[in-house]
Amino acid sequence: MLEYIRLHFHILMTKIRNMGCGIFMFGTKKLTAVVLALVLMILPAASVHAGVAVSSPSVILIESSTGQVIYEVDSTQRRSPASITKIMTLLLAFEAIDAGKVKLTDQVTTSEYASSMGGSQVFLAAGEVQTLDTMIKCIAVSSGNDASVAVAEHIAGSEEAFVALMNEKAAELGMTDTHFEDCCGLSDSDNHYTSARDVAVMSRELTVKHPEIFNYTKIWMEDITHETRQGTINFTLSSTNKLLKQYQWTTGLKTGSTSKAKYCFAATASKDGIDLIAVVMGAPDYKTRFGDAQTLLTYGFSVCDIYIDENRDPLAPLAVEGGVAQEVGIKYQEEFRYLDTAGNDLTSVQKVLDLPEKVLAPVEAGTEAGRARYLINGAEIGSVPVLFAEDVAKAGYSDYLKKVFGVFLL
Repeated sequence: MLEYIRLHFHILMTKIRNMGCGIFMFGTKKLTAVVLALVLMILPAASVHAGVAVSSPSVILIESSTGQVIYEVDSTQRRSPASITKIMTLLLAFEAIDAGKVKLTDQVTTSEYASSMGGSQVFLAAGEVQTLDTMIKCIAVSSGNDASVAVAEHIAGSEEAFVALMNEKAAELGMTDTHFEDCCGLSDSDNHYTSARDVAVMSRELTVKHPEIFNYTKIWMEDITHETRQGTINFTLSSTNKLLKQYQWTTGLKTGSTSKAKYCFAATASKDGIDLIAVVMGAPDYKTRFGDAQTLLTYGFSVCDIYIDENRDPLAPLAVEGGVAQEVGIKYQEEFRYLDTAGNDLTSVQKVLDLPEKVLAPVEAGTEAGRARYLINGAEIGSVPVLFAEDVAKAGYSDYLKKVFGVFLL
């Protein structure tokens, strides 16, 4: 509660300052007292409308591009994930596509085993063939267990081998509270578990590295065609993500529910250049999972502002001492992003280059020359490495002779 008061007091004071200096003729101390009183007066209403009030036992909200946690409750608690397991299945599918192991145009045959999956399914018949593109659509839109197993078998040869890849990827991503036993989430085994935080991690990996997933998760309804020995029939895929119709900034991602897991949801949304991921696990009913996700997303958009410096400005080369060249080019390693949730005026961000006047040879391309530091009100909020753009070898005796003769010839 105290943090909430501080946050909204800071936001309100910042907005007042931005209105102009004239208002401060009233007196800064008196104004501060009045504003604080107003915040306290409206706090009960603000807590209801702007605060985070969720019923689900385990939730987390993160900003996607930075991975920064905005809000969480028991986010490392291990829980049964139901069909949000399929986020990892989709991630591995897109990684296999990028690696050239499979293509979206691949013909994927449904095995007898895949066809036998119960629960949420798209009723693929044994021997039925669909493109990998269609199978991904069946997973992302209608949460087809049968399609998930068919894709797993197509990529790894068997579901068992695919699940091993899932666990390897989870370990690689640092998902320490996760272990998979199937590729679709049907398992009620106590050894099939994950956490809200880990779900956010794999959701971020999928959506940031493979944004084409949104071409599938934004689909509300779409027909596919079953072609089997019994004939041809159209089948309508219907999205399990009802937030697509309830919350205008929704972009995905995956729902899940079983009697053990209850109702789970990894929700993604994008607004004004800010991408959020909200994970809800163990909700008591489907209305609560969608309601909690929307509450988290709305809260996130209300407090988040993002500063982005693409770092495309040219950097002057650095002088080199004792090298075959007299100077060396430098470049930024990457862009800089800062997520603010405290109401700071991001137009006041300052960038300071921390670079030496000269460097000693040898110089190796890709090593750090210095840093670009970012400040708000004198306090550092982050930095980006500045790298040498090229190699500069240390000058030898012959190099010095060449320089001397060069000067003489001039």
